[in-house]
Amino acid sequence: MHVQEWLETVPAVAVYVLVGAVIGLESLGIPLPGEIVLVSSALLASQHGDINPWVLGTCATAGAIIGDSIGYAIGRRGGRPLLAWCGGKFPKHFSEANIALAERSFQKWGMWAVFFGRFVALLRIFAGPLAGVLRMPYWKFLIANVFGGILWAGGTTAVVYSVGIVAEAWLKRFSWLGLVLAVAFGLTSMLVLKSRAKKAAARAGAARADDAAATAPEDGAAAASPTVQVGAARK
Repeated sequence: MHVQEWLETVPAVAVYVLVGAVIGLESLGIPLPGEIVLVSSALLASQHGDINPWVLGTCATAGAIIGDSIGYAIGRRGGRPLLAWCGGKFPKHFSEANIALAERSFQKWGMWAVFFGRFVALLRIFAGPLAGVLRMPYWKFLIANVFGGILWAGGTTAVVYSVGIVAEAWLKRFSWLGLVLAVAFGLTSMLVLKSRAKKAAARAGAARADDAAATAPEDGAAAASPTVQVGAARK
């Protein structure tokens, strides 16, 4: 059953709770289809008067902000061992390549990675926990989290609700064209993300190899120095 068809069978209050909970858990770091649930609910609100778009957008925004903040606290407390544990539980999402890509984004963009990460599925899962692991100051994280959550959750609800009826009519008329474009866009995005993830993992591996090579001569010199001292004592 399609998500929207299933949502039509539950009362409006349950839709509000479901949207807030799913988005909150996704923002916390659990791979869930938060964006799909939000878009389906907003489209449903445009077709049925029982669902208030303002309440829906508020619940989605609250779930995004609260979930991200909890994820930040968990990441700050758990540190990198938490990422390793998540990699064992969710290897597809928390692979070394994906973590390296997200970490490079944080190192390059800082709090802007949290803000714009709302609009990227991969970073939306990583943003809170990774910001905590990397010890980003909470006030910076909170500012980016609040504004990003409002713009993403509230904006998505408003846009989908406003154009819901028009979009549905257009998709019915050009269903095959829309399907082809959606598949092409999805495949392109997936290939780009995978390519960037592989490059990020390669850079991370090269950096670790360089660090190991740099420390090896120092370790060798430290190990050789007692031998030299013993030889000098015998003479």
